[in-house]
Amino acid sequence: MKIAFTTSGSDINAPLDDRFGRAAKFLVYDLDRNTFEVFDNQQNLNAAQGAGIQSAEAVVRLGAQAIVTAHCGPKAFRVLSAAGVKVYNTNARTVAEALDLYRQGKLTEAESADVESHWA
Repeated sequence: MKIAFTTSGSDINAPLDDRFGRAAKFLVYDLDRNTFEVFDNQQNLNAAQGAGIQSAEAVVRLGAQAIVTAHCGPKAFRVLSAAGVKVYNTNARTVAEALDLYRQGKLTEAESADVESHWA
């Protein structure tokens, strides 16, 4: 199973980015292989609109079955849910901390978006 994390860094110890749609990067961790890849999200970082939807579509294309982030807006949440991607919100400081919480079963799947559209 692959799980995506929002981040501004390039490794497992990087900070978790608070924003989903405008996250600088996505770290996609393969739980079966214990490996990860980092994907740039610069095209959505400064998008005038549609960043959440486009980022959600990117996560789906990357093959992630779940996303861990601090916040996810309603449009992105709808796209992710429609594709069967589970959303987990956390206040973990790093990707490594968020991954550890996920593995321990301490993250709860979100039932809806936790911020309004165009949250900055």
